[in-house]
Amino acid sequence: MSFLSYFINGISLGSIYAIIALGYTMVYGIAKMLNFAHGDIIMVGAFATFTVVSTNGGNPIVGILAAVLVCTVLGVTIERVAYRPLRGASPLAVLITAIGVSYLLQNVALLIFGSNSKQFTSVVNIPALKLADGQLSISGVTMVTIASCIVIMIVLTTFINKTKMGQAMLAVSEDKGAATLMGIDVNRTIAVTFAIGSALAAIAGVLLCSAYPSLTPYTGSMPGIKAFVAAVFGGIGSIPGAMIGGIILGVIENLSKAYISSQLSDAIVFSVLIIVLLVRPTGILGKTIHEKV
Repeated sequence: MSFLSYFINGISLGSIYAIIALGYTMVYGIAKMLNFAHGDIIMVGAFATFTVVSTNGGNPIVGILAAVLVCTVLGVTIERVAYRPLRGASPLAVLITAIGVSYLLQNVALLIFGSNSKQFTSVVNIPALKLADGQLSISGVTMVTIASCIVIMIVLTTFINKTKMGQAMLAVSEDKGAATLMGIDVNRTIAVTFAIGSALAAIAGVLLCSAYPSLTPYTGSMPGIKAFVAAVFGGIGSIPGAMIGGIILGVIENLSKAYISSQLSDAIVFSVLIIVLLVRPTGILGKTIHEKV
């Protein structure tokens, strides 16, 4: 039963990575840029929930809604102030700006909350599910995390394929110039993409800190990097790929910690990524893009 327990916990961790990776893959697929400040938006969302819940015994639901609202506004603001002026700039300039925004968010959090670790109170109060005569226990956080990932995946896929804004996003991802000629507001479409990605980051931050209840200004850094790895692993730009990549990454990490070494788990995760990219450079569900010369 221990293997099954580790496997389920790996799926739960992978689900968090998948939710974060969806933000990365949407922004890259539509705006063709890597928002490396995405991991720190996770931290902002967790701190927003922490502040609301710890103030006068706040309602966890209100805390989650506050996190989503704060991160959505933050994501749109970052896109408008930091990235939109660089729309036609080189990828290197955008990358350096993203790293700068990341450090800015971390240092602002340090000034406001300090460097000491905060004890995050889980927003999930569902009792654990016991199976196999009590030999296998699945925590409420694990069940909620996996269910949230599935629901988000279904809703996001439906939104992209069935709504007018979703179709606009697909058009912008194919060709910004042609989309503009067809009357699509490219700036508004990209802003909505950042809003959705940042809202997902807020949810991921709350779920992450509910499962691992320690919160610092650097909480989102490593999960953000791993989620980016998951997005590349699954095929960056592919929404199903982000989910598959995240879950596989979480399972590999958890099983590596359990059966090999907790200190080597990160190295194993990145090694698997290198092997996959050597075999399939576009990732699991990525598409090869042919450019005309």
